[in-house]
Amino acid sequence: MPSGDLVVVADELYALAPGEFTAARDRAARAAADKALSLRVKALRKPSLAAWLVNLLVRREAEQIDQVLTLAESLRAAAASLDGDELRTLTRQRRQLTSALTTTAGRLAREFDVRMTPAVADQVEGVLTAAMLDPVAAQVVRSGLVVTGFTATGVSVLDVAAVCAVPDALGHRAGPLSSGQPKPPALHVVPDDAIRLEAAQEQVEAAALELAEVTEELQHQRASAERLAARSLQLQGEIDELRRRLAVLEDDVDAVDEESDAVTAAVTRAEVEVAAAEDALVAARAELARLTR
Repeated sequence: MPSGDLVVVADELYALAPGEFTAARDRAARAAADKALSLRVKALRKPSLAAWLVNLLVRREAEQIDQVLTLAESLRAAAASLDGDELRTLTRQRRQLTSALTTTAGRLAREFDVRMTPAVADQVEGVLTAAMLDPVAAQVVRSGLVVTGFTATGVSVLDVAAVCAVPDALGHRAGPLSSGQPKPPALHVVPDDAIRLEAAQEQVEAAALELAEVTEELQHQRASAERLAARSLQLQGEIDELRRRLAVLEDDVDAVDEESDAVTAAVTRAEVEVAAAEDALVAARAELARLTR
């Protein structure tokens, strides 16, 4: 199956609002010309909100994206010869450009009655920054087939398969989506019961996955708490033993101090007696000398 067939289908699907994606993908899979294409279409992942906004931005503001990414190519080429001050200036320019594009993405989101939260805005800006730093990331963004937020430094190798719906068709450019086209339904509007049911099923699956993850984390934290409690008891026991030993040693020190005081007093008395005996010896020797003259 030519990858081009898949890219054509994917280009149409990733231009849709996320609320329309799953049902449209399944219809496209059923309508595919052959089983191989049907399986690959069915395997296309629903984009995250940040990825959808990037794809929307690429389609609605294609000229602006091209200008920015073309400038980024020039800046990357020039970066090797820049000094510290120039590099800092370059970094500020990149941040200004990505911030401006992120603001544009927020404006486009509002057209679909979608609120771009700060967390999603950070993800959008992260993808745009990656596209300015990494030529491969730039190709992924230009494809309009981004499935999840990502970052790149331009040094490490980007895992294209993890972030691009059709990685073997890298280099594809997303088809334009003009602002004059009919506005797709807002994300919270469900066109029919089938889509409503599918959306509910997706929510259940996501909630179940979230529950499993947080339950696993709870079990991990409980096990950690039990280990720490046991360790605390062990350390408390060691502290009690050390305190008992300290008390014994303090009693021993007191006893030694008392004995030392007694010995010191005995030494003092002995020194006095020795001095008196020495004086008596001197006097006796003097008397003996006088008598023998």
